[in-house]
Amino acid sequence: MRRAAIVLISFALWFAPWLAGAQDGALVWKTSWIGAPQGPYPVGNPSAQPDQRFAFPSRAAGARDQTFRLIVRPTLWGPQARLRFSNAFGTRPITFDDIHVGLHLGAAAVVPGTSRVIRFGGQPRVTVEAGSAAWSDAIDLRFAGNPADPLLQGRKLAITFHVAGESGPMTWHAKALQTSYVTAPGAGAKGGDEGEAAFVYSTSSWFFLDAVDMLAPAATPVVVAFGDSITDGTASTMNGDDRWPDVLARRLQQAYGPNGVAVLNSGIGGNQVAGPAEYGPDKPFPGGPAAGQRLERDMLGLSGVTTLIWLEGINDFSRNGNASVEKVQSAIREVVARLRGRGIRVIGATVVTALGSTSAAHGFAEQDQKRRARNEFIRTSGLFDAVVDFDAATLDPTTGGLRSEFVPDSTAGGPGDKLHPNRSGYHAMGFAVDAKLLAPTPKP
Repeated sequence: MRRAAIVLISFALWFAPWLAGAQDGALVWKTSWIGAPQGPYPVGNPSAQPDQRFAFPSRAAGARDQTFRLIVRPTLWGPQARLRFSNAFGTRPITFDDIHVGLHLGAAAVVPGTSRVIRFGGQPRVTVEAGSAAWSDAIDLRFAGNPADPLLQGRKLAITFHVAGESGPMTWHAKALQTSYVTAPGAGAKGGDEGEAAFVYSTSSWFFLDAVDMLAPAATPVVVAFGDSITDGTASTMNGDDRWPDVLARRLQQAYGPNGVAVLNSGIGGNQVAGPAEYGPDKPFPGGPAAGQRLERDMLGLSGVTTLIWLEGINDFSRNGNASVEKVQSAIREVVARLRGRGIRVIGATVVTALGSTSAAHGFAEQDQKRRARNEFIRTSGLFDAVVDFDAATLDPTTGGLRSEFVPDSTAGGPGDKLHPNRSGYHAMGFAVDAKLLAPTPKP
């Protein structure tokens, strides 16, 4: 009885901030999940991708009268949600209909009875123009009636939508490291089907959907991890949710309770701080738009963002990027100034070593010299509100490369590339962040 009472008291203390916000009428939209757009498909750097030829026979036609079921993991829960659909890198209008959200059961199945219809302006469909995005109406999540319930933490949403006709070039996030599902071309609208029978193909990427908001107390911090493949999670475990932002999110849940802090992953594999100079459907680049070019959509356009943790630069110094340290520093200063203009705290992160990498574009001495100069700038410039030293957390000082236990690939096995940390390396990075930098007061 005494133990049960302690559990109830602890739960009440965790739930108190959310309940107080609700009673004060101070619930606002907070972004709970993102998948930074980088399309058009198939330009990008997916991991563990199944053969997509059968799901998408033509890259020009894109999706054709078929239904997607995307699996995403919110880092906040709320009594209501809304979704953002993106056609950022499309070349024609796309119509989405038969849109549903439910609690993920497993594989392509939805927990029976949880599926809810999503509307846009009261209508069951929306047409999104090329280069644009659209937020849905609010939808009640009846299965999340108590957003602070610890049993919701780590659960995933199944978001299902039908593409009417042909989509043309598809806006996507290549490296989801999360299995999602799609019907065969021409299969039609299957959004209301909570079973898995129609969803015959799988993908390790997210398409069109790029943000999920939840109603949460206005004081809830929203932290964005912004960067490249080392934030996106290359070499971490497929479906394991063990990228460094995932590790950090779970630490914050322990420190501040369920729904205490949102942690969003805005990494794009191959992304750069200063390049490419141009990006669009006619000028695609596997790493997506440069940091400054995507800042509005992938950071400033999100709901309730309070803090950015920025880990990026190794690709600028690769053989593909070949940027100077001064050019990267100048681009960093420009982005930080834009963030400060919006009142967002900026935490600079030191770049992890790539010395000795087996990747043809990485691992050479000049790149490492530039990386170390960039890290010294992060540590000493005074530009940032705080600094996270990921380099110190992962470096083997005797070799200048990654610590040996952080090298073997966790996604599909293999020796690793000495560029991307594995699950153990991301674990070390997630624990290198001082949790007190990101939220006000730990739970009792």
